[in-house]
Amino acid sequence: MKRYRLCFLGFGNVGRALARLFVSKTAELRDNYGIEWEITGVATRRMGWRASESAIDVASLLAGNDETPSEVGVNEWLARAKPDVVFETTSLNPETGQPAIQYLKASLQSGAHTITANKAPIVYAYDELNELAIAKGKRFMFEATVLDSAPVFSLFRETLPAAKVRAFSGAFNSTTNIILETMEEGRSFAEGVKTAQDLGVAETDPTHDIEGWDSIMKVCAIARVILRAPLSPSDVRREGIRRLDTATLQAARAEGKPYKLLSRAIVNADGSVTASVRPEQVALTDPLGGVRGTSLAVHFELDMIPGLTIVSHRPNLQSTAYGLFADFVNADKR
Repeated sequence: MKRYRLCFLGFGNVGRALARLFVSKTAELRDNYGIEWEITGVATRRMGWRASESAIDVASLLAGNDETPSEVGVNEWLARAKPDVVFETTSLNPETGQPAIQYLKASLQSGAHTITANKAPIVYAYDELNELAIAKGKRFMFEATVLDSAPVFSLFRETLPAAKVRAFSGAFNSTTNIILETMEEGRSFAEGVKTAQDLGVAETDPTHDIEGWDSIMKVCAIARVILRAPLSPSDVRREGIRRLDTATLQAARAEGKPYKLLSRAIVNADGSVTASVRPEQVALTDPLGGVRGTSLAVHFELDMIPGLTIVSHRPNLQSTAYGLFADFVNADKR
């Protein structure tokens, strides 16, 4: 039986869902995996850097009964909390990936397995973070970054040895799915945004989704890890969904080729990658044609398999949390 000290960098909706998931899976972790756990550190903008030598009461934490915020930095926080595993769910910065990259480096340097749901560090610092993890004998894991809990990176890592990806395409963003489908029903763009926000899939400011930045980061993350290609966001042709109007969307749906914000990448003969994120009409018979609502999908073309499609049907906060949770369970496996 091993007892893990857990720390949460970020404790918003996903972090809280993860804490609840740990509570619900406590007996299963103990009985089936020989794992016990306790939370010894939580860091957020509101509560600051909260750390404890002993376990923090989870019920109190979820109820929002915070202690006086601490003003220490990440290194002192890690030194106090002494984590075995750190979960990072801070906000996306598509321009630089900071400060998440700094936090992840500090976590690995402290000797903790480090698990993130943040796409930007994969795009900007994957090689450095992975090499640091290897040097420390720890794992740097990130399954929740693309399709919530649906396996993408672990699928290739564990079950597709030596398979080469020739191209991939994806419907990577729930917010744009909801907006476009709402407009197909004859409602406005603003109503589509409000619907996505009410469902909990869109932020208060959904610009990163609408303008394609969220999808670009996912394209670049897959390219960096699976294709081993250093694709930068500036290399990806980008077009958001704002130009589409209700009449155009309704006509496309009636034609049986609705618009979706699609991400595409192809490996060129010289090994470089050409990629785009833009609205496209897609036939309902296409592997991505039936992806609706909050569902997400990616379709790979490989040298060994003509087509492989992974679909995450109607993911939610628990799905994202499970991606982090699964990485935790797998972290000590070699």
